[in-house]
Amino acid sequence: MEAKSSKNQIKRRDFLQRSAGFAASAILLPLLGNSAYSTANYIIDSSSIPTVKLNNGLLMPTLGFGTYSLKDNICKRSVSEAISVGYRLFDTASRYGNEIFVGSGIKDSGIKRNELFITSKLWVDDSGYEKTKVAFETSLKKLDTDYLDLYLIHRPRGDFKGSWRMMEELYKEGKIKAIGISNFTPAQYDDLMLTAKIKPAINQIETHAFFQETDSYNYLKKNGVQMEAWAPFAEGRNGLFTNETLAGIGKKYNKSNAQVSLRWHYQRGVVAIPRTVQRAHMIENLKIFDFKLSDAEMKAISALDLNVSQFPEWT
Repeated sequence: MEAKSSKNQIKRRDFLQRSAGFAASAILLPLLGNSAYSTANYIIDSSSIPTVKLNNGLLMPTLGFGTYSLKDNICKRSVSEAISVGYRLFDTASRYGNEIFVGSGIKDSGIKRNELFITSKLWVDDSGYEKTKVAFETSLKKLDTDYLDLYLIHRPRGDFKGSWRMMEELYKEGKIKAIGISNFTPAQYDDLMLTAKIKPAINQIETHAFFQETDSYNYLKKNGVQMEAWAPFAEGRNGLFTNETLAGIGKKYNKSNAQVSLRWHYQRGVVAIPRTVQRAHMIENLKIFDFKLSDAEMKAISALDLNVSQFPEWT
């Protein structure tokens, strides 16, 4: 994801401040559901976060931490704090302009590199066989690592087939554990596969309750490519954090709209990478593995699909 947020974006923090009418504390406690958030120091055992096996055998956490739009020390602090509460999957991109801060946050955490799953992405301006190698090495340097767990083509623009050839080479050299794509339609995936020797492990696309991408979901599943959701909350657009269907389901389990949304992604087998700078929300997002949505509840959420992107400014 790379577009600027539009004016109709509703962040959880904004909603909380407007609806609650007061500041809870230095750490804003989530008030979107009925859950009790008295455990400000809650830490989840990272090994308890389920994994999915990619088509090359690599295990990937089903829930991670997105860093789109996080800058400077806010990004650095957020990454380090996310690691401290249990996150191990981190998503960034050269386009985000924050790889160096993601790397610094990881370094500050003191965690071993092999305990993390780090993703970055190749931007359109760097597409092509030779330019891809330079861009990849630049990302490694900024992240202060000697390999990536996952490297994606950010958008199907430019010479993405040339980029894929280089990524296949870097993969074979062991510098990338898995390679994939982002924002590719089924037709664009088919076009890539006309020349590709290695099948993408991931397609990271916009998907959430209001844009469920059913065709892509089914197509990727059929072809053994893992679907990953950027903006799993639609960044709060279309009132996701106040949606009555999600709230009604959440009330049954003492969960927030955000938690219901993430659980819905998880039960569909979709990897999600929500983003937040609030520790309480980081914790909230991790607490989705202690309840299960019924078939009827999954269908109720499926009925929310508008089949329209909530990010028209850059589609």
